[in-house]
Amino acid sequence: MDASAAAGPVSRAYVRLMAGYNGWMNGKVYDACASLSAAELHADRGAFFRSVIGTLNHLLYGDLAWFGRFKDGAPRAVQAGAIIHAEFAALRAARESLDREISAWSQSVSPAWLAAPFTYRSTIDGRERTFPAWMLVAHMFNHQTHHRGQLTTLLTQLGRDVGPTDMPFMPDAASLVVSLD
Repeated sequence: MDASAAAGPVSRAYVRLMAGYNGWMNGKVYDACASLSAAELHADRGAFFRSVIGTLNHLLYGDLAWFGRFKDGAPRAVQAGAIIHAEFAALRAARESLDREISAWSQSVSPAWLAAPFTYRSTIDGRERTFPAWMLVAHMFNHQTHHRGQLTTLLTQLGRDVGPTDMPFMPDAASLVVSLD
């Protein structure tokens, strides 16, 4: 069996594609949020993380937790419901910085790392779990997509349209898929 098959269904190309999609969609969501007032950002809208700012912070938390585990060996954030940045500008700067870091990391992830067992301790229930790294990387990207879907709903309710969200509409999608493993 070759190394790419051992990595399961998540290849290096998938990681690069999803890192690109993540950055593109986060940019679109943050652009749409930029026109909201502080009151609109912070208002409790009945969402799982209450507000737009709460949901944006949860997305950042999830990426800091998972990416920290992947890159540093430990989560960079540990409290799921915390407001990491209450101010939109600081939150956006942190998001953009992390997206650049995830993108750079996606260029160097190896099939062997993706195939290897990855053990982590949950920041939610404190339990230790082991899964193939590829599954946890897929979860990180799926988690992002899930909560961005919640954000696009909140933004639509606020009269904001983020535009197309499908991968084929991503400006650099063709270049990302040309470089398949």
